[in-house]
Amino acid sequence: MKFLDPKYIVVGNSSDDPFAIDVAYGMGQIEDVADKISMKRFANTEFCPRFISDETDFENIGNKMAGKSIIIVSASSLGMSRQSLAMRTFMIARAAKENGAAEVILVEPDLFYSAQDRGARPELGNTAHDRDSKDLKKFDGQPFTAKLYAELLKLSGVDAVLTVHNHSKSVRSMFTEVFGGRFYDLIPYEIYVDYFLNSDIVDYGDEGEGLALCAPDKGAREFVKEMFSRLGLSKAKFVLLDKERTGEREVQIKLHAESETTFEDIRGHDIILFDDMVRTGSTVVKSCQFLKQIEPGKTVFAVSHFYASEEGRVKMANTAIDEILTLNTIPTILNRDVQGRLRKKLVVLKIEKWLALNLCRILNIEEPKGDDESLYQIDMSSKNSRWKRKIWLSEQLRTLHQEKGGAHASRASTR
Repeated sequence: MKFLDPKYIVVGNSSDDPFAIDVAYGMGQIEDVADKISMKRFANTEFCPRFISDETDFENIGNKMAGKSIIIVSASSLGMSRQSLAMRTFMIARAAKENGAAEVILVEPDLFYSAQDRGARPELGNTAHDRDSKDLKKFDGQPFTAKLYAELLKLSGVDAVLTVHNHSKSVRSMFTEVFGGRFYDLIPYEIYVDYFLNSDIVDYGDEGEGLALCAPDKGAREFVKEMFSRLGLSKAKFVLLDKERTGEREVQIKLHAESETTFEDIRGHDIILFDDMVRTGSTVVKSCQFLKQIEPGKTVFAVSHFYASEEGRVKMANTAIDEILTLNTIPTILNRDVQGRLRKKLVVLKIEKWLALNLCRILNIEEPKGDDESLYQIDMSSKNSRWKRKIWLSEQLRTLHQEKGGAHASRASTR
């Protein structure tokens, strides 16, 4: 395996964060992240990070990081609030810059504060739609927190931000402006395509017969259209839903007037409904209940960011959703206790290797080569009805499919 150039240093904002450790390893860093930085905490609870240096070196005081690129990996955890993690990121970035670092890159797969993506006045946020008084009122009295967060990151010394599948046009445009174009929103098309083509989560013919992709609203349309194109299944269908909010957590679902496919066209099809995030689960459950009226073969919900709140777990257990596919951008979803009874229908795709490869490409670093060529890893409970034997690496999916003689195994093995 080719090791990471020592000018690049990968750390987490906690010393034992498995997500940061795996991203570092995926980039070829052999030293543990805990050997790069000390996470000091004083008796008064104040945090003070310190990049580890040679105690006998009095020649380079304050210049330990000279010429180096510091990559901070920040993912949510059960042990610390996002506010605490954000403050740690600020301090680590400042420590890097005040000790000579050439640049600081933040990797935050689920970008903090993205829900507060605009403020109470029209100039506070760049939305994809015209803002009426009802939209402005939703933010009355609160700050445009996403912009504050971006500005604090910049002030602390962060030069570039990398995230995954951010839902907000306002956040994307604002972060791009604050970081002078060095904002990277990675859309996990290739991960979803690989899993849907090589697993047995849905059943369809060689050209996509019997498969339908569904966008829950117009905002998800372009993402799902791109998924449709990348899957390359010419006879698959595409359906667009529309949602109308009738209250803070109440929505009504219907077929969108611009949908290219009617419900009769997809009766009996396996349906994959895509979205970027789920918090309470109200909308996705309503959408799947709506789709169940056309008697589909199977209803799968694919989502990039899964907030496994107690309310969300209860709602997502609804029988209208047959299976859930998500990424580990919020790593707590890997915890079986957090999954609860959802473990029976939940599959988590671990994206640390994919993130590491994208970081290498963005920073023009030679990608590490090893025995494992998998793009992602798979976490599935043995409680899942599709579980046959332990499949951990994405490369193993093809082998499993060939063993089972799956309906689309021959096509998948040639891709």
